[in-house]
Amino acid sequence: MLQACLNGSRSRDFHPALPCTPDELARDAKAAIEAGAEELHVHPRGRNGEQSLEPADIAAALQAIRMSVPDVPVGISTLWTIPPVGRARQAPMREWRVLPDYVSVNLGEEDAPEIMALMIQRRIGIEAGLATVADALRLVALPSAERCLRVLVEIEEQEAAAGLHVAHEILAVLSHANLGLPVQLHGSDLTQWPMHDEAVRRGLDRRIGLEDGADLPDGSRAADNAELLRTAVVLAARAGG
Repeated sequence: MLQACLNGSRSRDFHPALPCTPDELARDAKAAIEAGAEELHVHPRGRNGEQSLEPADIAAALQAIRMSVPDVPVGISTLWTIPPVGRARQAPMREWRVLPDYVSVNLGEEDAPEIMALMIQRRIGIEAGLATVADALRLVALPSAERCLRVLVEIEEQEAAAGLHVAHEILAVLSHANLGLPVQLHGSDLTQWPMHDEAVRRGLDRRIGLEDGADLPDGSRAADNAELLRTAVVLAARAGG
């Protein structure tokens, strides 16, 4: 599976084509799916342009995307730093009326098990985000781990060899636990393409988009999300993935 991560916490200072408004997300979602993505991950914004978990902002983004690309799974972030920040962000999550297909939950955040329990209660899928071996060990110890939709191995290291080392250690923990969940591997910025290539090599799910980086493998700047995704499709095909 190739997932498109359209914007993340980035701003247009990072890339002028970064989608922020519901209409922009809908446009980019259609282009991403046409480029070869199969699922979407987005960070909805409020009217002030900041990331938001408020019910009206979540609804506006999801409804616009679903009008543009019906039947495509759409996930959103529950990042600790999204206003109202910390545990307080659970309150707007409880008030969502238009629901995402899944959310990403970062196991490095202290309230991750609480967010997971809330999502299970609301019948929303969970992508369990692991950036460290400690995150992986925490996940596999949770009774709710097997109820996740998938595991995200999210490499933050910016040197390829170091990132691959962390990825292999996390994957070893998951293998030993035998959760039987799909695994997605992705990097960020300097490790976006090395982790993509490793995911192809291992037959894992992949993620590409402006949230994770704006450069193509040759170091040139991509025009937009669609160009990043088309490149990922070509690389996977060349590798036989």
